[in-house]
Amino acid sequence: MTQSLIIHPRTLSRIAKRSALLLVCALLLLVPQLRANEGASDEAPTYAGPLDNSIDPPAAHDQPTMMPPPAVPDATVVEPGLHADIPEGESNPNKPLAATPEAESGKAVSLLGETVAPGILSTLQWSPQDMFEGIPVHTPVLVANGAFAGPKLCMTGAVHGDEINSIETIRRVMFGLDPKHLSGTVIGVPIVNQMGFRRSSRYLPDRRDLNRFFPGSATGSSAARIAHSLFHEVILHCDALIDLHTGSFYRTNIPQLRADLKQPRVRELADQFGNIVVLHSEGSPGMLRREATLANIPTVTLEAGESLRIQEGVIKQGVKHINALLGNMKMIKRGFAWGNPQPAYMASRWLRAESGGIFISRKKPGDKVGYGDKLGTITDPINNKETIVRAEFAGRILGMAMNQVVLPGYAIYHVGIDTSLVGNPLAAVVESEADTEVGEQGGVPAMHE
Repeated sequence: MTQSLIIHPRTLSRIAKRSALLLVCALLLLVPQLRANEGASDEAPTYAGPLDNSIDPPAAHDQPTMMPPPAVPDATVVEPGLHADIPEGESNPNKPLAATPEAESGKAVSLLGETVAPGILSTLQWSPQDMFEGIPVHTPVLVANGAFAGPKLCMTGAVHGDEINSIETIRRVMFGLDPKHLSGTVIGVPIVNQMGFRRSSRYLPDRRDLNRFFPGSATGSSAARIAHSLFHEVILHCDALIDLHTGSFYRTNIPQLRADLKQPRVRELADQFGNIVVLHSEGSPGMLRREATLANIPTVTLEAGESLRIQEGVIKQGVKHINALLGNMKMIKRGFAWGNPQPAYMASRWLRAESGGIFISRKKPGDKVGYGDKLGTITDPINNKETIVRAEFAGRILGMAMNQVVLPGYAIYHVGIDTSLVGNPLAAVVESEADTEVGEQGGVPAMHE
């Protein structure tokens, strides 16, 4: 005799309600993690930059072409002897770029004549130079010293005084940290070039570019003395450094890293930023990134956006990538993530104007382009002759000039090529090197970092 199971309708109702409640709870737990990892994919995020520019542009000036291979054979490490005049400070070339799994208690950090206890966020003062006797120029230095042991990560912003996206990016990262749950120390110098910042200028008052004078000199020019003070009083206390910049001379960039990928520890650092474009560049002599790397402090440049503007989109992306680095370095706890987004290593070339006139772009930073695609136009304002700018190869726009008046030869589109799509990545590097401009110093690439 077959028996049937009879469930009372009220019992079924209770089971359905409890199942729905469990499902809602699971979704509530998952949603914050999904938001924290929003945009994490195998492809680097796009940045929709503005197409209009109402400011009169300066004279044409070129940016560098970066040359990154996905991997560099026979990588060599820079010998410390090249910087024998610089004390090693607290940097250790063999120190791991990550906190240890053991929850060791943090220690007090001494910097700029002050001591910051573990678990504290403190604001110190760096005085690089007195304009006049008795009138110091103080620069705030934010120090988040974690309650647990770990590496010291430093960030510098506004080395060029008009690159203000970097200031806001550092502010959000620093004040988003909880030192009581931090492993290691994060040091932020939001405004390195105070005098340039106050004048909305890239340069120091004497028109010197501060990012060409590191590691500096205690008895040199004003720029050399400021560089020497920052380098010896702050940078040499770091285990790793992020130097934040934007595009210059009326150009804009999608968020991207520039790094000397021939250095294994620099490559290790760049690998931990998540899904971001990475371009290989050793850097010019005097650049903070290059000189810090020579001093055994692995350093990358984070480029994002354009100068003289606060751009919410690129700032959010910059904060996301820095937080990804902090998570991968085990300095903060990471939220739930689907997979492990990896950087996109690219080779690149600049496309240049073949004629002078009014440049109007039809593409945005981050757009993918195919061979022969129409990118924009250059129109002669006198005879109305229009020249179409077309893509010379397929790739992605990493940076570009804003709408402005351009001269023949002006670099207008920086197009990246995924090195995984290049049959011979090293050939792509050689090709990129051929496109590098030689600066006024002779043999020195005309860098804008």
